[in-house]
Order: sequence, then C-alpha cells, then structure tokens
Amino acid sequence: MNDQIHSGDEHGELGDAEYAEFMELAAQEGFDAEEVESELAAAGHGPLPVLAVVGRPNVGKSTLVNRIIGRREAVVQDKPGVTRDRVTYEAEWAGRRFKVVDTGGWEQDVLGLDASVAAQAEYAIEAADAVVFVVDATVGATDTDEAVVKLLRRAGKPVVLCANKVDGQSGEADATALWSLGLGEPMPVSALHGRGTGDMLDEVLNALPEAPAQTFGTAPGGPRRIALIGRPNVGKSSLLNKVAGEERVVVNELAGTTRDPVDELIELGGTTWKFVDTAGIRKRVHLQEGADYYASLRTAAAVEKAEVAVILIDASETISVQDQRIITMAVEAGRAMVIAFNKWDTLDEERRYYLEREIETELQQVAWAPRVNVSARTGRHMEKLVPAIETALAGWETRVPTGRLNAFLGELVAAHPHPIRGGKQPRILFGTQAGTKPPRFVLFASGFIEAGYRRFIERRLREEFGFEGTPIHLSVRVREKRGRKK
Repeated sequence: MNDQIHSGDEHGELGDAEYAEFMELAAQEGFDAEEVESELAAAGHGPLPVLAVVGRPNVGKSTLVNRIIGRREAVVQDKPGVTRDRVTYEAEWAGRRFKVVDTGGWEQDVLGLDASVAAQAEYAIEAADAVVFVVDATVGATDTDEAVVKLLRRAGKPVVLCANKVDGQSGEADATALWSLGLGEPMPVSALHGRGTGDMLDEVLNALPEAPAQTFGTAPGGPRRIALIGRPNVGKSSLLNKVAGEERVVVNELAGTTRDPVDELIELGGTTWKFVDTAGIRKRVHLQEGADYYASLRTAAAVEKAEVAVILIDASETISVQDQRIITMAVEAGRAMVIAFNKWDTLDEERRYYLEREIETELQQVAWAPRVNVSARTGRHMEKLVPAIETALAGWETRVPTGRLNAFLGELVAAHPHPIRGGKQPRILFGTQAGTKPPRFVLFASGFIEAGYRRFIERRLREEFGFEGTPIHLSVRVREKRGRKK
C-alpha cells in the first residue's frame, strides 16, 4: 500500500496503472521518458511554498527577486509610488519550485519610513512559509533593520539573512558584522552580480517546507478557507460582519504578527468556514499613494492562505481596472473563485442592463466563475453564497481519468483539427490531468499549438467536464525532432 501512495506522489495525481499506461503511450509517440516525467512533476505539484523577501528601501530587494526568478520582472526603480500589479512570482532552484513575494515596490509614505517598512514586512511575512531578510552589508544594521528583526522573531517563521552588496573579498567582513542581528549566519551576496546567490538559495530550500504548512484538505473535517477580496470600500467588512453577525461566530485569535490577524470561523449553511480576514486590516495604516500597493500585498497574502477567493465587486459602479487586477491575481494563484456583486439592492433597471453588458465584455475571461448578487447591508441573497462556494470547490478538485480525457481529445481533434501553419498541421497526440486544485493538464503535441486553439480546448474541457469556478492550467509539450522519426 505504501508503494502505491509513494508512487502516486511521484506521478502527480496519476495512479500506478494509469502512469504506466501513459508512459507507454508517450514512448510510442516518440517522446523522451525523462522529459515526460519532468513535465508531469511540474504540473502535478500542489500549492507551492511561499518565500517573502523583506528589508528596508534601497537594500536591493527587487534586484534580488529578479535574480531569484531569473528574469527582470520586479520593478527596480528608486522612486516611491511605483504601483505594480504583481507582487508574487514563481521561481525554481535545484529542481524545487516555490513562490516569491516581493515587497520592494513601494517604500516611503506619510507614516515615515519605519512604519512603512514594518507594514510591508507584516503583510508579506503573514503569507510566507519562510523569509529572506535583506540587509545592506556596506551600511550595516540600522534601527529600521532592528525593527524588522523584532517582527520576524514574533512571527516565528524561518529566516535566511541576506547580506547584500558584498561584491568581493573586502565586503566579507561587513557581512560578518551582521551576526549581531541574532538571525544566524549572514549569507554574503551581490544581487546585482549574482555572487553568492546560489549558496543563499540552497539555504532558502532548507528553510522552506517541501509543501506549505497548510496542506489543502488534509485535516479531515477541517474548515475550508475563504478569502474575501476586493478593492477598498467595496463592502468586505460589512459582508463579513453581516455573515458573522447573523450566525454563531467562533473567533480564532491567531497571534504571531503585530496586528494579530483574525481568521473568523463562521457557520454558514450548516457548515463551518474559515474566512481569511483581509477586510479587517486595522485602519491605522492611512496610506496615500502607496494604498494600491499595500492592497495588492495584502490581497496576495490572503489569497495564498485560502482555497476559495470570493471577489466582491461594487455593482453600483463601473467594473474597474483594479477589480480586474484582483481577479487576475486570484486566477494566477490558481484558486477556486466566486464573484459576488455587492449593493445589488441599490440598482435600478438601467444600471442592471449596463452591468450585464460590462460583465460580458470586462469579465469574459472568468465567465466560468459562479456569480452571486448580494447586499452586505441588508443581508439579501447571502444564502446563495455557500452553494456557489461549494460548486467552485468541487470544480477545483475535479479530476478526469486519463483514458476518458484521451477519448475526448481524440474526438475533439478529429472534429476540429488545428489550423494548418507553414504547410504542417500540428496535432494534439494525447494528454493527462497531472494535478488538481486547480486542474492542471499536460498535453503532448506534434507541433506548436497556438493560443487560440488552446483556449478552444479549455472551453471544450469546461463544456464536457464542468470545472465551474476554477481556473484551468494547460501546458503543451511539443515532440522534439528526432533523427529516427523521419
């Protein structure tokens, strides 16, 4: 029995027999076994562990993030107020994958430096399984650094201390001085030139759990986790209070960060749910230009801890870019999703008509997400929230057996072949669903499959198998040209 469990882990979600059959199929079509295995492993992973990169301004956090993810994506600009859509990135080192939360995007604000750095670090640490704390070795430890150390101690997460800007032997002594912070051995690094980053990442892998501490669905009967997200003032707090106020509330005080975020256990529709609280971030942080940036950091933290994202949109206003940004964040994080339109009771006929048109144009990419129309103020239609959440979770956990999937793909390709490109007609040869939460498919093809055709396959997968309320990941591996396969 143990072998079965063990090998199931190795093959993503494929059982032994299914895996053996699949590998035989791959060999017949001329695919390299090693390539196929690595593709399955990549698609079969569960939720990835999260690494937060924190530190005061200008110590090189974003440069380090770019170095870790291996491309220039994080904004490196010495200017406050740089808003960015993204704060989380996927990375890989020594064959292990993890997510990186970058807090380097926006620094100074009305609160003064120390408070901003603390607020940023708080949100990031909350989402993380481990932390890289970046200090400028040429400057040494400052008061702000000491303040961050206190936060880290309180949070109790594993920390790797990165002594940045050590460009040569002479800087090693500067790095050694950082032992005084009491966070263990400082890793001397030059994020700019890449020096020492490999050793630092080895330490990071030691600090990160193999899988996140909160493995989904493992606690039998444990409450499912919901993040209530949406742009500021959209009614998240009122919705949470309405939901909590009408039912029995057991509040679970999870200490460990300075603002003791409260995850509320709330009974709805006869089931207890854990609402990961994004709405109740204490209002002491009155941020001006940086507000968007903090909101996205905070949303990212909540989404990483949740299984379902309930996205609240103000139905009385036009769907905004920020609404779409938040939806994209939940899709990229691979969470189940429900879209709740709040303030529904305030709409007249005309606004309803225009809202329907907006939904068709602006939210086309998430047409698969269940929609509920609610009023946080009056509590109207709240009972519809639970069935929608349950539907989304069921879609998120659905798995199609390989045999059934290939029968479906065979019929699909026969009825709707890929357009001919450059005299050749690429074909999808076979595929498998290597993972769930969210569903991840790996398709193997004879040539490049263009984006439009991938979208068509996703649409048909949904029509055939449901997958309501969940994003779907499709990756396509193309068969390499082989000398013998003339």
